[in-house]
Amino acid sequence: MTPHRTGTDLAAGKRVVIKIGSALLVDEARGTVHRQWLEALAEDVAAARERGQEVVLVSSGAIAVGRRHLNFPTGSLSLEQKQAAAAAGMVRLVHAYQEVLGHYGITVAQVLLTLDDSENRRRYINARNTLDTLIEAGAVPLINENDTVATDEIRFGDNDRLAARVSAMISADTLVLLSDIDGLYTADPTRDPNATFIPEVHEITPEIEAMGGKAGTDHGSGGMVTKLAAARICLGAGCRMVIARGNVSNPLKAILDGAPCTWFLPSASPGASRKQWIRGSLKTVGSLRLDAGALKALHSGRSLLPAGVTAIEGKFPPGSAVAVLDADGNEVARGISAYSSDEARKIMGRKSSDIETILGYRRKDELIHRDDLVLT
Repeated sequence: MTPHRTGTDLAAGKRVVIKIGSALLVDEARGTVHRQWLEALAEDVAAARERGQEVVLVSSGAIAVGRRHLNFPTGSLSLEQKQAAAAAGMVRLVHAYQEVLGHYGITVAQVLLTLDDSENRRRYINARNTLDTLIEAGAVPLINENDTVATDEIRFGDNDRLAARVSAMISADTLVLLSDIDGLYTADPTRDPNATFIPEVHEITPEIEAMGGKAGTDHGSGGMVTKLAAARICLGAGCRMVIARGNVSNPLKAILDGAPCTWFLPSASPGASRKQWIRGSLKTVGSLRLDAGALKALHSGRSLLPAGVTAIEGKFPPGSAVAVLDADGNEVARGISAYSSDEARKIMGRKSSDIETILGYRRKDELIHRDDLVLT
């Protein structure tokens, strides 16, 4: 199959997630942010937004910053100490990001996630909707694992995989992992002088997995193993991913200028992968029956509005997969309902402008958005 059409051009991405590791962001000895580097990154982010790109940041560094301000000892920290350090460090981290991006009139919005937020369906939908709303409002979400409450059982374990989960959650088409290495090699290049650089990967094979090592730093938890795990998540979601050297000034500009990096290229776009997931992987828990007008609208590529629904079967929460039926009860589509069955029954047959009057709130104008709908 042909790789995703945006190929290896970073500027071609529409929704770009950028992961920044602790080693790039934090001066370990002083527990302070590398301000000059962060200012150059902010310049890159502002340039991306000028190109019309949507940007989301996934940043490490809260624990590394906070531990110094709490006078915690060097070396390993207990879980409780990490949580406390994260609480102290995140305040300073967010402030630093807002200062450098505020220079360009960009608002930063902090979002903390745990693994359960990406696996619990309702929390997943809530997180996705929040991030989509922030992006639509023109803000740059700044995401980190919620270290202040996460335990070993619910942690992502590293922000490479967190960034990949977020990319899949919001249907991003590009994930940039800024690292201390410029990409994937056949072996660890610091130990093997014969290691060969791999510029493109289209599939995570056992051979590719074998190239991962245990590289990392004292204050960062990532390594090539976690980056390959992130790549697997991205490829499955139709999102391309690039590993690039981040310890340079203006790292995004360096990628655009042709600096060596490894691209992981999926065979389908995020939208196509999401629709394939809806069509083949989700079990429906209810159904919506449509009138002729709504059915015609779906076939023309439009969303499903409450006005076109004549009946609802089953009981389901918001974010559930439902079958979409014609007047005779034949399945014509599948999709993810923005409203619960109880809510949908109250607003079916009514205009979208009536939703807030009926329910007291309005989650979305559509019962099923066209991006969450696939004809069967």
